[in-house]
Amino acid sequence: MTAFKPHLMGLSRYPYTPLEARVKLDQNESPFDLPEALKRQALERMGRVAWNRYPSLDAREVRQALARRWDWPPEGVVVAPGSNLLIQALVQAARRVLDTLPSFPHYAHAARLAGTPYRAVLLRPEGEGFALDLEALLLQFTEGVLFLANPHAPTGSLFPQEAVLALAERAQEVGGLLVVDEAYREFAGVDHRALAQKNPHVALLRTFSKAWSLGGVRAGYLMASPEVAGVIQNLLPPFALPVHTTALLLCVLEAPGYVEEVVQYVKRERESLYEALKAHPTWRPLRSHTNFLLVRTPDAQEAFHKLLAHGVLVRRQDHYPLLSGALRVTVGRAEENRAFLEAAYA
Repeated sequence: MTAFKPHLMGLSRYPYTPLEARVKLDQNESPFDLPEALKRQALERMGRVAWNRYPSLDAREVRQALARRWDWPPEGVVVAPGSNLLIQALVQAARRVLDTLPSFPHYAHAARLAGTPYRAVLLRPEGEGFALDLEALLLQFTEGVLFLANPHAPTGSLFPQEAVLALAERAQEVGGLLVVDEAYREFAGVDHRALAQKNPHVALLRTFSKAWSLGGVRAGYLMASPEVAGVIQNLLPPFALPVHTTALLLCVLEAPGYVEEVVQYVKRERESLYEALKAHPTWRPLRSHTNFLLVRTPDAQEAFHKLLAHGVLVRRQDHYPLLSGALRVTVGRAEENRAFLEAAYA
């Protein structure tokens, strides 16, 4: 086959293999579905929309609703069917991509697809988590886009504001763009808007998949300067956000009160899981600021299959540098977490 660009031939698929289990704790999903009342409102709203007509060219209504909620200029908001599409657009636009290692795998995967030069800097183990090698990042950030998940996936670490500020200043100095991926921000109580408002070389990536309990809907957004947003909007297909997704997002943005309840529940369960795992004879949980725990085991493959034999599905992370023996465990409902602990101690 010679029809395609050579670098695309033989690329591996996104690294996820679906498995079935009674207790599913492998994808960092919310343990709760959208409240039934909001579901009904969203369905009613969908019923009032003409499905034969194309949606808004650039998700105008949702962009405006997000702009009102977060006090952000609407021309600086880009909405897409999932944050992954925004990552792909950012990578496609970038001269080069800088990342941490380990990291969310779609940054590197998108760079391979786009043929964009990619480099990653190893994190440094520190205490019960990981720290940035700030000196190396500052040295290697000379152009393009730096992705920084904060809180970080897959480690669960939260990097200090001073480090983020140093990288933002470096982005401005070299004409690059620091993209702070805030997918887990609600579980850490952080918000980088003030930094991004002051510095147009900082953009924020957010999702409805985690705290908002809408992983199945596929919706994410970017908050950036109008200049950055214009470039990224042009790289998305027109009419990308369907009418049904628009209706649903407008409903939840008008009634977001359920999100805080989800976040507080997950944080309580996260701490309970962490404390319970500290007593395990061989497994060691790391402190987390997300909706998951990274757990070190003597043998990730053995631990994974032990849990699966008890009907509990988690995610292996031992293929990453620095994460030998590691499993990633999503914080679920109390009964799901109990099932995990029973299997872990079996």
